[in-house]
This record gives sequence, C-alpha cells and structure tokens, in this order.
Amino acid sequence: MRATFSLGRVAGVRVGVHWSVLVIFVLIMVGLAGSVFRQAHPDRPSWQYWLASGVTAVLFLLSLLAHEVSHALVARRNGVSVEGITLWLLGGLARLRSEAATPGAELRIAGVGPLVSLLLGGLFALAAGLLAAYFEAGLVVAALAWLAGINILLAVFNALPAAPLDGGRLLRAAVWWKTGSPLRATAVATAAGRFLGWALVAVGVYLVLVGAVFSGIWLVVIGWFVIAMATAEGGQAKLRDMLGGIPVSDAMTPAPVTVPAVTTIGEFLADPRYRYRHSAFPVVDGDNTAAGLVTLKGADGVAETERSSTRVTDVMVPVGDLPTPRPDDPLARLVPELQANRVHRALVLEGDRLVGIVTSSDISRAMSWLSSSSAWRRRTL
Repeated sequence: MRATFSLGRVAGVRVGVHWSVLVIFVLIMVGLAGSVFRQAHPDRPSWQYWLASGVTAVLFLLSLLAHEVSHALVARRNGVSVEGITLWLLGGLARLRSEAATPGAELRIAGVGPLVSLLLGGLFALAAGLLAAYFEAGLVVAALAWLAGINILLAVFNALPAAPLDGGRLLRAAVWWKTGSPLRATAVATAAGRFLGWALVAVGVYLVLVGAVFSGIWLVVIGWFVIAMATAEGGQAKLRDMLGGIPVSDAMTPAPVTVPAVTTIGEFLADPRYRYRHSAFPVVDGDNTAAGLVTLKGADGVAETERSSTRVTDVMVPVGDLPTPRPDDPLARLVPELQANRVHRALVLEGDRLVGIVTSSDISRAMSWLSSSSAWRRRTL
C-alpha cells in the first residue's frame, strides 16, 4: 500500500496518505452529519452538523495515526526499523523493514496499538462526560462520545487473535514463545485470520440479503482484506523459512555496474553502459562509496533542457532510504525490507563500500533454485 501524498514525518517516521482515505473521510462526514448528529440534536443549522462531523472525521484519522505511530516507536525501540506509515481506506499500516527478533519484542510491538486506541477512547469518554456535566455543548459531547466509542471498538477489533490484526501478532508471539517456531506461530495466526475473514464475509453477505446493504458490503470488504493480508503473511513466512541459512552474498549481483556521482543526467542517459540491461544503477563516489540509487524513470523525468546541468545525485534515492545489508547478513531478513522499499532493491555494503546489489528478481531466482529437488539435496549434503 503506497501513499498518494506525504504528510511529512511524525516522531521521525514518514507518514503518507492513500487516496482511499478520502472515501472513509466522506463516509464519516455524511454518516455523522446526515444521521447521527442530526438525530441526537435536531433543529440545529446544517452548517453545525457538517462542521462537527468534519472535525470529528479529522480527529478519527489522527487517532488512527496515533495507533500506528505507537507501533512504529515501539518497533524502533526493539531494533526493528520502520519504512513509514500509510493511512488508507481500512485504517492505517505501519510498514516495518524487518521482523521482531524475539516473541517478547513481537508482543510489545503488537500490543501497544490496541492499548493506545483504548486509552484514546477513555480520554474522549472522560472529556464527553465532563462537558455534559458542566456545559451545554450538545454537538461537541456527541462528537466526543462517538470518538470514544469508535476508538474502543478499534481497540477491541484489533485485539482479535487473527492475522493481520494486532491480536494476530499477539497470538503469534504466544505460539512462538510456546513452540519456539516462528513459522508455526505464523501458520496459526494466518489460519485464524482466514477464518475471521471468511466469517466477516459470510456475515456481510447475510446483511446484504436482509436489506442492510451498506453495512453488509463494508463487512465483505473488510473480510476480503483480512483474508488477503493473512494469506500474504503466511506466504512470506514460508519464504523466510525457505531462505533460512542463506546469506545475502549468495543472491547478490557482485560488482554491479555503477554510476559516478559526478555524472549528469544527460551523460547517464546517453551512455551505452546504462542502456537495456537494468532500470536502476548504484551511484558511487570516487572511492566506490555508496551514495544512492538512480533509476532510469527518475532520470527520464528531468526536462531535456536541464539534463546537462542536473547530476544523478539530484534525482537518486539516497543510500539512507535503501536497505543496506552486509554480505553475510541473512537473506531471509532482507526480504521484508525489499518488499517495503519503493524501489525493491538493496545495496550490499562492506563498511561504506559497495560490493553488490540485490533485487526482487534475485530473490525469485534464489527461491527457484531452492525449490528444485537437486538444490535441496545439495544443501543437505
């Protein structure tokens, strides 16, 4: 899930918004202004309903952001790097570059999100109670009460023991701790996720048949999302198990073709060395120190009149925004980082010096090799 536009950084974590957030924003505004607020406090001017619903929708999205930021901050404290956070149609998604190293770390990272939502629900409920007791602030109280309820509901739903929900990760941590097998733990959590997803789909179809069309379709969408994400997590777990014990050096392309940092965009696009073979190239300084990665798409986006004065360093992806494993690092740990990164490439470094590059295609080739019976026999000799 890629962000359509960026909101900048919160606590050092990149935050983006997918265009589908507009859908949930409009649905909340229409539902509150056209029904909930109007029925609870009739005979108010229409602008008051729309203003209250707009502010409430914004506060709800900020609540989702707080939930995801808490995951990101605790992940960083437990040695898991964070690619960023994206808010989208069904909530938020914190993209982690790697997995937790222990069941305890997994428990802390997963558990903090529902706790934050529960805390926010309590704070909104307290604020609503105090205002109702001392002031005549009908719409404000209604908005705070709705925010309290939705945050508590969010905490409860996310705590369900099924992947990809936070509760699924809590279940995974418990099974991992009990069995010592992260793969078995993931299998249990993903099976629970698929069961929950199909249950939501079934309930949604029933609601459609009895006339609650909107609620039914919404549940079906959430159910399909849960099924797809749980299945994807299971596949990723099997992939990590297959790649277990394989170092990055076995999959990387050593001594890749590089682009000197002083090269202009015009020189880069005209040089025959950079044609046809690849769509991205490492950028290095004179001593082969990695500076970043330049893509043909990014270079081609520079206006022709500016290509002679623009260097590849002006359009490259900086090395700090790329996975940078060492040759002896586990390949399995690199896979989620490659998937989370927008260019799906990693620069393999020894110190600051570039020694290789790994792409998603390299991972696929390694998996094909390992999937063959002869390859497995050689590994077990």
